[in-house]
Amino acid sequence: MSDTDTQEAPASNAPAATATPHLYLVDGSSYIFRAYHRLPPLTNRHGTPAGAVYGYTTMLWKLADGLTRADGPTHMAVILDASESTHRNEMYDKYKAHRPPPPEDLVPQFPLIRIATRAFSIPCIEENGLEADDIIGCYVTEAKKKGWKVTIVSSDKDLMQLIDEDAGIDMLDTMNDRRIGRAEVLEKFGVPPEKVGDVLALMGDSVDNVPGVPGIGPKTASQLIQQFGDLETVLASTDAITKPKLKQSLIDHADAARLSRELVRLVCDANLPEPLEDLALKGIPPEPLREFLADQGFKTLLNRLENGGPAQGRSSSGGGINDVMRSLDKKPAGPPPAEQIEIDRTKYETVIDEATLERWIAEAAAQGHVALDTETDCIDCIVAKLAGISLAIAPNRACYIPVGHSGADLLSDAPDQMPLELVLRKLKPLLEDPAVLKVGHNLKYDWVMFDKAGINVAPIDDTMVMSFALDAGRSFGHGLEELAKLHFDHECIPFKQLCGTGAKQITFDKVPLGPATEYAGEDADIALRLWLRLKPRLAQENVARVYERVDRPLVPVLARMEQRGIKVDREYLARLSKEFAEETARLEERIYEAACGPFTIGSPQQLGEVLYGRLGLKGGRKGKSGQYSTDVNELERLAAEGVTCASLVLEWRQLTKLKSTYTDALQAQINPATGRVHTSYSMTGAQTGRLSSNDPNLQNIPIRTELGRKIRDAFVAEPGYKLLSADYSQIELRLAAHMADVPQLKEAFREGVDIHSMTAEELFGRVDRDTRNQAKTINFAILYGSSAWGIAGRLGLPKDEGKAIIDRYYERFPGIRAFTHSTLAFVREHGFTRTLFGRKTHFEPNIRSPNPSIRGGAERAAINAPIQGTSADLIKRAMARMDDALAEAGLSDVRMLLQVHDELVFEVPDGKEEAAAAVIKQVMANAAEPGMKLDVPLDVEVGWGEHWGAAH
Repeated sequence: MSDTDTQEAPASNAPAATATPHLYLVDGSSYIFRAYHRLPPLTNRHGTPAGAVYGYTTMLWKLADGLTRADGPTHMAVILDASESTHRNEMYDKYKAHRPPPPEDLVPQFPLIRIATRAFSIPCIEENGLEADDIIGCYVTEAKKKGWKVTIVSSDKDLMQLIDEDAGIDMLDTMNDRRIGRAEVLEKFGVPPEKVGDVLALMGDSVDNVPGVPGIGPKTASQLIQQFGDLETVLASTDAITKPKLKQSLIDHADAARLSRELVRLVCDANLPEPLEDLALKGIPPEPLREFLADQGFKTLLNRLENGGPAQGRSSSGGGINDVMRSLDKKPAGPPPAEQIEIDRTKYETVIDEATLERWIAEAAAQGHVALDTETDCIDCIVAKLAGISLAIAPNRACYIPVGHSGADLLSDAPDQMPLELVLRKLKPLLEDPAVLKVGHNLKYDWVMFDKAGINVAPIDDTMVMSFALDAGRSFGHGLEELAKLHFDHECIPFKQLCGTGAKQITFDKVPLGPATEYAGEDADIALRLWLRLKPRLAQENVARVYERVDRPLVPVLARMEQRGIKVDREYLARLSKEFAEETARLEERIYEAACGPFTIGSPQQLGEVLYGRLGLKGGRKGKSGQYSTDVNELERLAAEGVTCASLVLEWRQLTKLKSTYTDALQAQINPATGRVHTSYSMTGAQTGRLSSNDPNLQNIPIRTELGRKIRDAFVAEPGYKLLSADYSQIELRLAAHMADVPQLKEAFREGVDIHSMTAEELFGRVDRDTRNQAKTINFAILYGSSAWGIAGRLGLPKDEGKAIIDRYYERFPGIRAFTHSTLAFVREHGFTRTLFGRKTHFEPNIRSPNPSIRGGAERAAINAPIQGTSADLIKRAMARMDDALAEAGLSDVRMLLQVHDELVFEVPDGKEEAAAAVIKQVMANAAEPGMKLDVPLDVEVGWGEHWGAAH
C-alpha cells in the first residue's frame, strides 16, 4: 500500500479487479484465541469482557487492509464452529472429551465477535454438525472445481491437508506473516499435504483426544509414511518393521489408527451454507463498523475510522494490536509513589445489633463489592475460633462485628455482641452472592474460617496475591502492614499494641471492643484501598492474565488442602527419632576420632579451627568475621578430596536436621483432633511463583537419600485409602526444550528418549553410568545458570574443563545459548522476566549491580525464572482444575492433600486408584492454556501405596 492508501477510510478498500476470483477463508477460532491470549482481560463500556473482541477486531481489520493488493481477496468469509457435537463424536465418544471448556470471561465475547465480523460486512459462516475445518474443506473443494484461487487464513495443521499449489490453494499464517505451501508442509511433516492425514492418524492429537498409536511421535509417523506410502500400507507391512516395540504397538493399535484416520479426515462434500458467489467483497461500509466500535467503547479504533486511517498500517499514531502489546510491555518504574491517605478510625462502627448488621449487609450488596477480614483467638486457622468479622465498603467506611469476645479475665463480663450463629446466618447470603465481590488480604485464612462455618466465600479478590503478581522479586514483602506503608505511607496499629508480647500476651478475643474495632476496621479498610490501587495496575502492567487464570482460582484450592491435612504415623516417627539419636551418637564418636579429639560439632567456629588448625588442611577461606567457612560447599569440597572428618560432619548435619525438623517436630505438630498435620501454603514465598510450605515445611524433605525417604514413610493414608503421588517428569527440562526451541531435545521428549543419555552421547560420545550421571548434572546445572566454576565444582573438575563442557553443550544445543542470551537481554532492558503465562519476576536493581557477585546471582536466577515460573504456573493450573475434574468423573471422594513443587499427593479410596490416576494424569498433562501449544508432551508419573514413600 502507498502512504496515500493508509489515509483512506475502509469504505474505499474495494477489491482490485482480477482475472481469477480469490477466496479468503478465515479460521475464526484461531483468531479468537490468539486475541484472547495476547491481550489482558479488558472490558467494554458496558462492563462486559472484551479483550478478545478488541484483538479480533484489530486483526480482522489488518487483514482487510490488504484488499487493494493485486493478490488480495475478491471473496472472503470468517468460518466458526457452531456446536461441539459432530459426526466425530458419534464415531468416537471421547473425541475432544478432555478439552477444557472455554474460559468464563471468553464465553460472553463469542456473540460480540460474530457482531464484529458482520460490522465489517464480511460473511460469518457456521453450521450445526460441522466443524469449522469441515466447512473450510467444503468451500475449498467447491472453489477448486470452479478454478478459483483459495487462501486459508490459519496455521492449523489439520487444514494443511487441503493445500494444493497446482490448483491455487495455499494457507496464510498471519501470526508469522508467511505463506504455507507444499514446501512448508514437507518441511514440517516430511510428507506432502495429501499424506498429512496419514501422519496425523499415527501420531494422534492430545488436544482433540485423537488416540493415534501409543509411542509414535511426529518423527516416527513421518518416517513410516515416507517408507510405506499411506496408513493402510503401514498397518499391512508390520512384518517389515524391525523395531519390536513399534511393530507390536502398530499391531495392537491398528483399529485405533484407522479410527484416528477417519477422525482427522475433513468433510469436503457437504452442502455449502452460503453460495460461493455470496461471499463477494464489495468494500467495507464504515457505518456498521462505526456503530459497533462506538457501542463497544473502542475509542482508539473509532478515532482511526473517523480519521480515515487503517487499523494497523504504517501510520505512527498507534492503536493496533502490536501497539497495544508494546505499550503493555513498557517497563514500569515500579509501584507508583505512595498515595497520601487519611485514616479516621473514629468512623469505624462496632456492630452489636441485628438492624445495624442488616444495614451494612444491604449497603455491601448494593455496591457489589466489600472488603472483609476475620479476627481469631490464634493464628492457626485450623483450630482458631472467630473473635469477630470486619467489613469495609469505602475508605473510612468500615465496621467490626464481634462474635467471640470474652472478658479480659475470669472476673470480667463478656461485652455486648450478637450470637455467632446469628451473624453467620445473616452474612452467608452476602458472602456467597455471586454478584458481590469479596476482597481480602491473605484471604485464604479467612476463607477457611468461613468454610468451617459452612460458608463458601465467592467470588474473591486477594490483594496480597495481586501485589505478588505485580511486584514479585522487588525489595519488599506483601504483608498488609508493609504494603500500607509502601503505598499509603501509613503505619497500621501494631498487634502487640493491643495484645502485648511474651508471657503477658493476650489473645484477640480478650481485647476490648473499642481498640478491637479500630484495629480490625483498619485491616478491612486498608485491604479495600489496596484493591482500589492495585486492581487497575493488573491490566496496565499486563499481569491480569496470570492473576485471573493462575493465582486467584488457587486460593480456595489451597485452603481446602490445608484443611484436609495429611495423616502422620506418630509411633513410626518416635521409633525413627530414636534410631536417628543412636546413629547421631555413633557419628559423633567417629568424628571425634577423625578430628583427633572432641569439640562442639555444631559450632562453625570450632569446626573451622579443627579442620584448618588441628588437622592442618589447606585451602580454607575466611569470611569477614575472620572465621573459616564451613558451609556445605566447603565441606563437600573437602569430602571430595577424601577428608573423612568433613564427610562425617555432612552426614551428622543431615541426620540432626532431619531429627529436629521432622521426626521430633512433626510429632508436636500433629493436630490432636484430626491426627493429621496441616501445612500452610504461601503463594508469595518464592519470587518465581512456586508455592512454599511452612508449619511444617513439607517441601524440603530430602528425597534423594535413604534417610529422607524414611521421613516420607511416616505420612500414611487413612484406613481404606491409599496415598497417590503424581509427579511431572523432568518438567523444567521439557519446558527449556520448548522455550529455547531446541530441536534435538524436543524430539527426544516426544519420542520418549532418555534425555540424560542423549546428552551424554552428544557431549561425551558414549553412554555409560558415569557419563549419564555427569550429563544429568550438566543438564540441570546449565538450566539453573551455573557458571563454569559451578559446573566444574559439581563434577569435581578443574574450572577450565567446566568451561569446555559449557562450550561443548552450547555447540550441541545452540538454542540454549540463544535462550540464555535473549533472556538476559530482556531482563536488562525491562528489569523483569516472564513465564509463558505472563508472570513477572523483577530483578532490579541487582541485575545492573556494579558488584559482580550480586549481578551474577541475579543473572543466574533470571535465566531459570521463566522456566521454573512456567512450571509453577502449570501445576497451579492443574490444581485449580483438579477437584472439578475428579467430581465430574464421579471421584469426589478423592482428596488432593499436598503439593511439593512438581508433585501432587492425593488420598484415594481403595479400588479407585486406576480411575483417579487416569483423571489426574489427564488434568496435569493438559494444564497449559487453550492456545498455548507446547512442543513437548508433559509426562506425569503416578504411583500409590499405604504411605507416601511407597507411592514413588
